[in-house]
Amino acid sequence: MESKDKKKDFQKWHNKKSDIDCIEKRPFFHEREIWFCYLGTNVGYEQDGSKPDFQRPIIIIRKFNNEICWVVPLSKTKKRGQYYFDFPFDDMTTSVAIISQIRLLDARRLSRKIGELNENTFKELVNKIKALLP
Repeated sequence: MESKDKKKDFQKWHNKKSDIDCIEKRPFFHEREIWFCYLGTNVGYEQDGSKPDFQRPIIIIRKFNNEICWVVPLSKTKKRGQYYFDFPFDDMTTSVAIISQIRLLDARRLSRKIGELNENTFKELVNKIKALLP
């Protein structure tokens, strides 16, 4: 979350989002994959993309078809609790899935694949998501 002193640039994100909407060919993707994704500038505590291109890593939880999927944003910030799931991204990096921020995305928001979660870890994550449902 950005500090209260720093104003979010919603107009810059709107312009970028207009460009993303014009992408004709969506990338090919699968469940368990980790991608950089254009998440944008969002309201309040909703997870933002960062850097000038508004990207953040996500993990694909469910592929509904070639156009849309459920994703969970990732963070490097260590967090604990029922809404977070940490896992080793590589030998040096621990990633944290922010389960409370699960969302439906159009695949045109996917920028580039950067990894894949192993099957056992992915099953643990999905079970943790299921446990949050009423």
